[in-house]
Amino acid sequence: MIFRTVHLGLGTNLGDRAANLSAALGALAGIVTLGDQSSVWETAPMHVLDQPAFLNMAVAATTDLEPLELLTRIKAIETRLGRVASVRFGPRLIDIDILALGEETIESEILTLPHPRLCERRFVLAPLAEIALGLVVSGRTVAALLTRLPAEGDTARCVGTLDSLAPNLADAL
Repeated sequence: MIFRTVHLGLGTNLGDRAANLSAALGALAGIVTLGDQSSVWETAPMHVLDQPAFLNMAVAATTDLEPLELLTRIKAIETRLGRVASVRFGPRLIDIDILALGEETIESEILTLPHPRLCERRFVLAPLAEIALGLVVSGRTVAALLTRLPAEGDTARCVGTLDSLAPNLADAL
């Protein structure tokens, strides 16, 4: 059995957003061993602007699952938590993305690793920098990728830890 570190990005902009993140972490704990978690960041939507703001966070975990099996189980978690297919980049109850899986590089129709748009998204890089500043993605560290983003436009604001946003939810998991 080979265990690898996986970095996941979580996002939500519908319903009780903090509860959605907590529920996702609880479900993920059934398929991976959770490690470091970032703070929660509030971000404006990209591409489809007429929708609520997102809460985003990153989490590190270890897994022995093969990449496609991990993706399948993550998609099942999203469905179980209430995600339904909708407009691309549109509102969602929960979104769980595999950002990086060890040093794996994969390009297939259903999975690309590292995540293909990770390098251009502050709402992914800012939380990821809290837990994996030195992680190398596409030949650059997360720290370097974050400093290359333009200051204007893609805003991300740290709003605290998940426990501080939903203190009673942690006890329920």
